[in-house]
Amino acid sequence: MNAHATIQGPPLHELSITRTIDAPPETVYRVWTQRLGEWWAPRPYATPVVELDLRPGGRGLMVMEAPDGTRFPNEGVFLDIVPNRQIVFTNAFTAGWVPQDPFMVVIITFEPEGSGTRYTARVRHWSEEALRRHEAMGFQEGWSIVAGQLAELAENERIAASA
Repeated sequence: MNAHATIQGPPLHELSITRTIDAPPETVYRVWTQRLGEWWAPRPYATPVVELDLRPGGRGLMVMEAPDGTRFPNEGVFLDIVPNRQIVFTNAFTAGWVPQDPFMVVIITFEPEGSGTRYTARVRHWSEEALRRHEAMGFQEGWSIVAGQLAELAENERIAASA
């Protein structure tokens, strides 16, 4: 008798948004990494604190600020960086691999598409409950808004470079 075991990975509990941006991946990546404070939070929220150590194990800290001054820190570490193509980070750890209550792993890709970029943000959660909580926080609307803000900056940068 032959026993066959099928090993199946855990469910991804994934939310995602995709947007085509009329700028090359290099421009979108540069705006993502160098101008994050300008687009990370949906307006009228702001991002007054941005600290990015763009290397595997490097710290990422983004502090969003509400119009009333309430601050929302988002700290984690980068897991993978492929310049102009991919950024992967998680909030399961802080710098130095110090564990914290995990919520998500984020996979950002910058894929060439014609003369532009297919920008995709995939957010994987540890549980269905965390995914549902992120949906209830307004994931689709919020992440779509900030992708639009990123696109606006990248497209304006592309136009300025070609002028």
